[in-house]
Amino acid sequence: MFPRSLMLESPPVQIRRSHLPEGVKTKKWDDRMQKVKKEQAIKKLQAELKDEKLAEIQRRKEITLERKKAAEERRRLEEEKAKMGARKVARLRRKAGRTKKINH
Repeated sequence: MFPRSLMLESPPVQIRRSHLPEGVKTKKWDDRMQKVKKEQAIKKLQAELKDEKLAEIQRRKEITLERKKAAEERRRLEEEKAKMGARKVARLRRKAGRTKKINH
């Protein structure tokens, strides 16, 4: 365990910095803030462009999916139409009394 005197002491507080980086020493605060603002604006613009690009890709995917669904629906309707046509023709043949043997 720690001695009681060390437990009650507050942690040491840094009063002044002994080593300052070059950027802090030589540049003014306003210059650094302008640079930060410029970088933030660039990042924001890049994010917007990326979002627009993703939205365009999503829109294209949706259009393609809609086209595929429409084509499938048309194909299905054509098959149903052909099936119903064949059934109707067979029904009319039966009604007329013609069979496969006589129909030739």
